[in-house]
Amino acid sequence: MVSVKVLDMGGKPGDEVDLPSAFSTPLWPDLVQRAWWILHSHGIQPYGRDPMAGERTTAETGNPPTGRGVSRIPRVKGAGSGRSGQAGGVASTVKGRLPHPPRSEKVIYRKINVKERKLALNTAIAFTADATAVAWRGHKTGKLKFPVVVSDDLEALEKTAAVEALLADLGLTDELRRIYGGVKRRSGTARMRGRTTRKKVGPLIVVSNDRGVGKAAASIPGVQVVPVDSLSVLPLAPGGVAGRLTIWTKSAIEILGTMSARMEGVKVEA
Repeated sequence: MVSVKVLDMGGKPGDEVDLPSAFSTPLWPDLVQRAWWILHSHGIQPYGRDPMAGERTTAETGNPPTGRGVSRIPRVKGAGSGRSGQAGGVASTVKGRLPHPPRSEKVIYRKINVKERKLALNTAIAFTADATAVAWRGHKTGKLKFPVVVSDDLEALEKTAAVEALLADLGLTDELRRIYGGVKRRSGTARMRGRTTRKKVGPLIVVSNDRGVGKAAASIPGVQVVPVDSLSVLPLAPGGVAGRLTIWTKSAIEILGTMSARMEGVKVEA
């Protein structure tokens, strides 16, 4: 069994902790990407147009439609108004319907096999220990060794400055500059709908018990805190790309070991 050094709050190595078997799972990026898209579909809300949108009109085609010297397109009935005689009720006309509108009955929710989901989770966990994959995602890690395991004192941090100081002591000063400098303000439709900023993906902190670090890290753009018992492919591989910079607490690793033991039903040949 492979063990790793546990870093204290100053970034210095101390005790050792055994890594769960999930960290030795073969790296399958295509499996992680497939699982991410399926799980991502579970949070999408169905939407669609009113089925009668653009069709509440008196427009009809002449009977017979020919012999009047005009096109055969349906036209609004009546006389004496600007709308009379205009085309309507069909696509590509003023106040007409959309040709292929989104439909609320479209099936967005996708399913994934239980063993496939568990294997994808183990693969995403294993990617967090691969320095090449973490660097390929764009994280600035310096000389940091993976996986990164920190003492449980991290879970009790209550100030944003304390979380920033910890990341700096771990050698992630360049990573802090990257995520703070990566905040871009949007314009146009996205900003009008509430998506005002675009942020870089920062470190993921996996804890066993959030005793304040979640609120403290919320002010740092791109940093996310997740309990180990709620871990999934979604935070481990944003956008379906595995290798997110992940910081584990010691107790989270121990709990993950018991979780991995329950998932041993998935046998993988390298």
